[in-house]
Amino acid sequence: MTSGRALVRALSLADAIAIVVGCVIGTGVFLKAALMTQLLGSPGLVLLAWLAAGLLSLAGALTYAELGAMYPESGGEYVFLGKAYGDFPAFLYGWTQWAVASPGGIAAIAAAFAIFLGAVIPLGAPWVERTAPVFGQVVHWQFGLQQIVAVAVILVFTAINCFAVIVGGRVQSVLAVAKVLGIAVIIVGAFAFSSSGGTANLGAPAGQAATGVTAFGAAMLAALWAYSGWYSLPLVAGEVENPQRNVPRGLILGMLAVLVIYLLVNLSYFWVLPVSEVATANSTAHRAALPVATKAAETFLGPLGVKFISIAFIVSAVGALNGMVLSRARIPFAMAQSGMLFARLGQLSEKSRVPVTAIMVQGAWASVLALSGSFDQITTCTIFSLWLFYSFTGGAIFVLRWKQPDLPRPYKAFGYPVVPAVFVIVAAWLVINTLRTNTVESIVGLVFVASGVPVYLYFKRRRARSV
Repeated sequence: MTSGRALVRALSLADAIAIVVGCVIGTGVFLKAALMTQLLGSPGLVLLAWLAAGLLSLAGALTYAELGAMYPESGGEYVFLGKAYGDFPAFLYGWTQWAVASPGGIAAIAAAFAIFLGAVIPLGAPWVERTAPVFGQVVHWQFGLQQIVAVAVILVFTAINCFAVIVGGRVQSVLAVAKVLGIAVIIVGAFAFSSSGGTANLGAPAGQAATGVTAFGAAMLAALWAYSGWYSLPLVAGEVENPQRNVPRGLILGMLAVLVIYLLVNLSYFWVLPVSEVATANSTAHRAALPVATKAAETFLGPLGVKFISIAFIVSAVGALNGMVLSRARIPFAMAQSGMLFARLGQLSEKSRVPVTAIMVQGAWASVLALSGSFDQITTCTIFSLWLFYSFTGGAIFVLRWKQPDLPRPYKAFGYPVVPAVFVIVAAWLVINTLRTNTVESIVGLVFVASGVPVYLYFKRRRARSV
């Protein structure tokens, strides 16, 4: 191991786009239409919510593109927040991501992978089951082959990403192409081969549904979960070839591709399924129902639709998992490089030139969460606090143009100042709306953030003594 800072710039523009597409397209696009239809009640409003969430995410990507080109270093928001506001908010963001959000997200995707695999290869009933309250919610804990599979897939992709970064990048490119092809089959099959498709499905309401700005905001938040991950590319900017050019292009091209894919696949759901069928697909309100993507695939594949979507889920889940393992470990690496975490997390392998220790610690903690069964609660509680940081990160573009007006900007955000301002304002509104609609989870998220304060003070004193 070495403490040197020489990361290898081995990720091409194609790898950069694959990281964006692969990290964004996970499982949400196969599931979230049901919840959104329950909230809004009509295909038009659901598609509008997908479009609004996509444009908001694209506005964020355009904003991050300028910041990423200015500071082509590993760490993403941790670097941007530090440059704009100082160490304290940067550390709290990094702490929230490293300690809870990133490993919790990895654990959630690994658990989803195991669930989808169980639809293809039966994994049997749990060996042990318990129920207990966690963070104000009832958690149903179980242990069996499904949990072992979840941990195993985390460890496999942890090991893959301990090799040279180009290995993880190429794996990400292959998985991104595979998942897009799987979604393309759904879109083409629905429009070209389904006997139940037609415009009549697009106009019918789904019965009683909530209306107004609050409901639309809740639906947007559900869509934003499916869009989340576009900010992964700046985390590995220190390993991208020609980052001043490829980071902005990767963000913009990747998000445009995802936006088009999401609109087409959700339109295909409503094309082949009555609105009532979409609203009663798998969700919290209908846990035993088939996912909306499976229902849509059954209209042209018949019984094979269940197997096909399960395989598509598996490919999509592992693509998102690899992207998260690859990118999120760069947060503790950047923190340790700046003296704000244990030094070993900031060391690179002599052979692979990647932060192996940070990757392994991340994988171990994600495995623990996968076994604990608490990852859903963690991701629910942290999404509020993370969007709070994303709002501040968007604001960093204004702060840095004021503080460092002469700093070279290889890419300037399209539509400045309107586009970045829209991102910041809408992100802030989503935070406020989430605080109103999910008060308990939001408060717990703030507690997670606050838990980093004593850790920050410890490392700040430690860094001061070492100077």
